[in-house]
Amino acid sequence: MKILVLSRNPNLYSTRRLVEVGEKRKHEMLVVNHTKCDLIIEKKKPQVFYKGQPLEDVDAVIPRIGASVTFYGTAVVRQFEMMKVFTATESQALVRSRDKLRSLQILSRAGLGLPKTAFTNYSKDVKSIIEKVGGAPLVIKLLEGTQGVGVVLAENNNAAESVLEAFNGLRARVIVQEFIKEAGGADIRAFVVDGVVVGAMKRQGKEGEFRSNLHRGGSASLYELTDEEENTALKAAKVLGLGVAGVDLLQSNKGPLIMEVNSSPSLEGIEGATGKDIANSIIRYIERHV
Repeated sequence: MKILVLSRNPNLYSTRRLVEVGEKRKHEMLVVNHTKCDLIIEKKKPQVFYKGQPLEDVDAVIPRIGASVTFYGTAVVRQFEMMKVFTATESQALVRSRDKLRSLQILSRAGLGLPKTAFTNYSKDVKSIIEKVGGAPLVIKLLEGTQGVGVVLAENNNAAESVLEAFNGLRARVIVQEFIKEAGGADIRAFVVDGVVVGAMKRQGKEGEFRSNLHRGGSASLYELTDEEENTALKAAKVLGLGVAGVDLLQSNKGPLIMEVNSSPSLEGIEGATGKDIANSIIRYIERHV
């Protein structure tokens, strides 16, 4: 098969691993920078051009779309869908997962556990918002933030009011969430491929850091999911329509709570922690469906 990895950086671990495994399985693997693609929209003949040449006879694409280029990256994925090319992550699922508020609403409707969350249209009554999620400590997140950037822990009500007022003054969209103290600065990432959990790790934030992101100095270790955690991760990926997903869970006294569902999860941390060939699972997923 001819498989394209849509990635801006061919040297990233995840991109390199997908290419390496795909070639090992005798596929033609190409890395295409989606931000450099030109889309030609014409009746019954949609095309994608890259470096002046049409991308033809493509069997599948693996989107590795960064959050900062979601709009254009999704348009490229949608164009391939119009060309009847299989995509490991569908364009609509990508859009749903990148909109934090929308994804939380979808997960809530599906009856999945979430930290209590509040969202307003720059309300000046910040005290009421703080009360509605149970008061401080609480977590304030930028809707567009990724990898722990734009996430603030407000340890008391005064701090929470100040941060919310500052974000409102900047016209920055934020959600306010209850702080799950019993999680202890750790979370679980379950990696789902084609309706199966292919690996799971526990990420622990460094001392004094409530965010467990590996990009922020957190550590990761192999983890065995409970049945409830596994079912939660699988249902989350399913309701968001994601064939490949990193589902981040918090362990709470109320059971597993979904913190976020990532549509372009990194392979480096999960492969390092579990010793499993996750890239191989993604390539096999494509083989089954094309």
